[in-house]
Amino acid sequence: MELPKSKILFVIPSLEAGGGEKSLVNLLNTIDYNNYDVDLVLFKNAGIFLKAIPSQVTILPINGDYTNFTKSIKSSVLSFVKQGKIGMAISRILFTINNSLEKNSGISEQKGWKHIRKSITPITTQYDAAVGFLEKSSIYFIVDCVNAKKKIGFIHNDYTKLNLNADFDAPYFRKLSAIATVSEECASVLKSIFPSEKDKVSVIYNIVSTSLIQKMAEEQITLDTSKPIVLSIGRLHPQKGFDMAIEAAKILKENAVSFQWIVIGEGAERKTLELKIEKYNLKNDFQLIGLRENPYPYLKAATLYAQPSRYEGKSIAIDEAKIMQKPILVTNFTTAKDQISHQKNGWMTAFDENELAKDLTYLLQNKTVQEELSLNLSKENLSTESEILKLYSLLNG
Repeated sequence: MELPKSKILFVIPSLEAGGGEKSLVNLLNTIDYNNYDVDLVLFKNAGIFLKAIPSQVTILPINGDYTNFTKSIKSSVLSFVKQGKIGMAISRILFTINNSLEKNSGISEQKGWKHIRKSITPITTQYDAAVGFLEKSSIYFIVDCVNAKKKIGFIHNDYTKLNLNADFDAPYFRKLSAIATVSEECASVLKSIFPSEKDKVSVIYNIVSTSLIQKMAEEQITLDTSKPIVLSIGRLHPQKGFDMAIEAAKILKENAVSFQWIVIGEGAERKTLELKIEKYNLKNDFQLIGLRENPYPYLKAATLYAQPSRYEGKSIAIDEAKIMQKPILVTNFTTAKDQISHQKNGWMTAFDENELAKDLTYLLQNKTVQEELSLNLSKENLSTESEILKLYSLLNG
């Protein structure tokens, strides 16, 4: 007689481009559906990764007043007033006031949760496990709105860099069965900030598939390769350091270094970055090309990959560049050493435009070093599909 499948719920804000989102998609394409029934809740049913969700996954709506709550402030309040839901109308107004007064987006999301929470009808289905796959609201949702035997929260970044109120998170973390994060450094940080929960913390690396990435990289694209290509992938967000990258590109151009810098990604900082690109007359040198469902042909064509981040958890893009055996230049953010050994499988530089420009120049103009880094990467075993076994252990243990 067959054993019943375990019923698992994953929660994430959306499937817009991002490391955590891509990590979830990779996980859902690796999980064994002979043993697991999987549901997925999205706060926003959108994103370029939506079509990559396996057919076995059921995407669930958020029930209650959530749809009305997420409309524009005017539409939302009018709708609630017409329905006689004055309390919800007040919550929607307070939510807007909170967002306008709180400039820290992380703290704003934490403070705003108590208002959003009122708009959500809890899920009555009994799950064997619920997984909040991103810090903040995904975790708050599984704790407050889901009936599950086990509750697992994922933290995809160095917690100290998220600018969150640990006192707000502490009671939520106490109610989790396990806390998973993506690198040893991130785990160490969590244990130091939440010592009472340290035994719950474990490391599950982002799942990447070498064979799939190499196959997808064969797709044909049109790209000018007359100049060396520096490629970066990431959200247009201050975390990713593209403001400093533009400053470094300005130095490269002033020094007559041959290059073109291509950034794949989208985000709220686009306008600011575009103004800086225009100011420095870098329109043909530093290109924000937006999102790409398949970034791997660009990675294949790149001369080197650059990650000028201020902080990361464990960068999937770096792992993917390693799989494509590209010379990699990263800034020395706190978790960089979890992925890059300086001058062995990549190059570390200071978070400074002059240092970034200097090391980019060296790598771009030194073919021997490029080849040595690529050769070292070719000897590494970089697939991490086996990390799914760690998740199974948390789900079933």
